[in-house]
Amino acid sequence: MENKNTKWLLLFFLGSVWGSSFILMQLGLKGVNSIQLGALRILFAGIFLITIGFKQLTKIPSYKWKYIALTALCGTFVPAFLFAIALKHIDGSVSSILNSLTPLNTLIIGLLFFSIQVERRQIIGVIMGFLGCLLLVYFGNNDNTTENYLYAILIFIASIMYGLNVNFIKKYLSDLKPLTISVGNFTIMLIPAFLILFFSGFFDIVSEEKTQHALLFITILGIVGTGFSNILFFKLIQLSSPIFASSVTYIIPVVAFILGFSFMNETLNIFQVFGALVVLLGVYFSSRKSS
Repeated sequence: MENKNTKWLLLFFLGSVWGSSFILMQLGLKGVNSIQLGALRILFAGIFLITIGFKQLTKIPSYKWKYIALTALCGTFVPAFLFAIALKHIDGSVSSILNSLTPLNTLIIGLLFFSIQVERRQIIGVIMGFLGCLLLVYFGNNDNTTENYLYAILIFIASIMYGLNVNFIKKYLSDLKPLTISVGNFTIMLIPAFLILFFSGFFDIVSEEKTQHALLFITILGIVGTGFSNILFFKLIQLSSPIFASSVTYIIPVVAFILGFSFMNETLNIFQVFGALVVLLGVYFSSRKSS
C-alpha cells in the first residue's frame, strides 16, 4: 500500500514540476540562446547532484557505466537541447502535447526491444491519456500565429529518447539507488555541458542584465526541474512500470493549463475540463498492472 501511495504522489509532484518547467524555459530563453539554456540546465543540475551525492559514484559497478551513459544521453542530455531549440519556435502547450507521446513510445519500445509485459487496460490508458491531451490543446487558445511545426519533430524525437531511457532504467539499473543513477548521469554530462557553454559565447554575455535575470529561472529549472526531479523520477520507475512512470507526461499539459488559468488570466472551457478528466482516467488505467 505504501508503494502504491508513493508512486501516485511522485507522479503528480513530477507532473506539477515539469508542467511548470515550460514557463521557466521560455523565461530563460529571454536572456540566453537555446544551446546555452540546455547546457546551463545540465550544469546547474550536475553541480547540485554531485554536491549532495558525490560518494554515490563508488557504488556504480564498472559494467553498469555504459547504461549510465546511455540513460544520461537519452534521458537528459539530448532532450534538454531539443526542447530548448523547439521552444524558441513553438508554444509550451504544443510541446507538452507532443511530449505526451512518451508513454506510447515507451510502450512500443518496451514491446519491441525489452519484452515488457503489458495488459490491455494499460494500452487503453495510454490511448485515453493521449486523447485527453489532444482535447486540452485543441480546445485551448488558438490565437497564436507564430508556430513553426517543423520544430515539433524535435519534441517527437525527445519523446522517443525518453521512452528508451525509461526502459533502460527499468531493465538495467533498477538495483541502483535513484540518487546513484542521477549522480552518475550528470557526472558524465558536466564537462560536455561546460564546453558547450564556453564555445557558445556564454561567458561573453554573462554580465548582461537580461542574462543574469534569465539565470535565476534557469537555476530553478536545473536544480528542481532537472536534478531533484530526476532522482524522484528514477524512484518512480523502480516503484512502478515503465508505462505508468512515463504517464507523468500526461499530467504536464493539465498543470500547464491550470497555471494559465490561475496566473495568466486564461479561461478553461468545458471541453478542456473534460480533457483533463480523460487524462486522469487514462493515467489510472495505465497504472493497473502490478509491478
